[in-house]
Amino acid sequence: MSLLKVDKLTVQFGGIKALTAIDFEMEEKEILAIIGPNGAGKTTLFNCVSGVYHPTSGEILFDGESLLGLSPEPVATQVIPRDRHAEFFCSLGMIAGTAERIAVNLRLFQRTEVSELFEPFGKGQKGSSAMPHKRNPILAENITGLARTVRSYVSPALEDMVLWHERDISHSSVERMIAPDATSLCEFLLYRLAKVIAGVEVDEARIRANMEITQGLVFSEAVLLALVRSGQPRQKAYEAVQRCAMAARSGQGTFFDLLSRDPLISELLPPRELDQLFDLNHHLRHVPTILDRVLHKE
Repeated sequence: MSLLKVDKLTVQFGGIKALTAIDFEMEEKEILAIIGPNGAGKTTLFNCVSGVYHPTSGEILFDGESLLGLSPEPVATQVIPRDRHAEFFCSLGMIAGTAERIAVNLRLFQRTEVSELFEPFGKGQKGSSAMPHKRNPILAENITGLARTVRSYVSPALEDMVLWHERDISHSSVERMIAPDATSLCEFLLYRLAKVIAGVEVDEARIRANMEITQGLVFSEAVLLALVRSGQPRQKAYEAVQRCAMAARSGQGTFFDLLSRDPLISELLPPRELDQLFDLNHHLRHVPTILDRVLHKE
């Protein structure tokens, strides 16, 4: 299917036909030249495609969808209010920000001392010119930089909203720069992000090992909340859990053992309940629901 299709396009002004049954099709990435003398109807054709003129008959399809009958700008002066454009660039900036958020988290997890997630790494690829053991997340770093560039275009788009008497062309020079840059960069970084996500490597053993380094300290919140549910004042419960946590950090024992021996905590949380609080599956129980809610959203 053609990206742009003009079918039997006719434009008539009174008794004068500016265009008569014009047909042409364009494929994606194709360049088409429209040549003719003055008065041949070239501008009229472009005005029809861009929506300035409505043809007398015929059809204009873009990616299979009709361009005819679209709603016009309701509050246009000599130009379309740049609020429309600003909203578009703000949306691009937010998309880029979301992409960067994902990319930065991947970069943090790929640090040598963490090594839990890795972006795709091809055979023979170099991670660092000086340190052969490294796998630098160059794709995620590239996404981060491009996202910042896209977001930088939001500010000039907002500045373009203010025009002298609502019709000066100070916006034009800005849009000619930021529109092609922001849209093409946003498209590219999304394609690159999709590639990274599709090929991400997860080291489950390393994730578990990193959690075990804390000797169970990551479960302190669950213990605190369980004490509060048992009727203990939050401040007193916090102090009891913190006391055991600091002792565990200083090497006086595992967090679980210290909690089990603490008079206040052991009285309120029997060993079986305390053991359940240290069950990782308990803390991950809502993950499938969250993923299903996001990935299967219509």
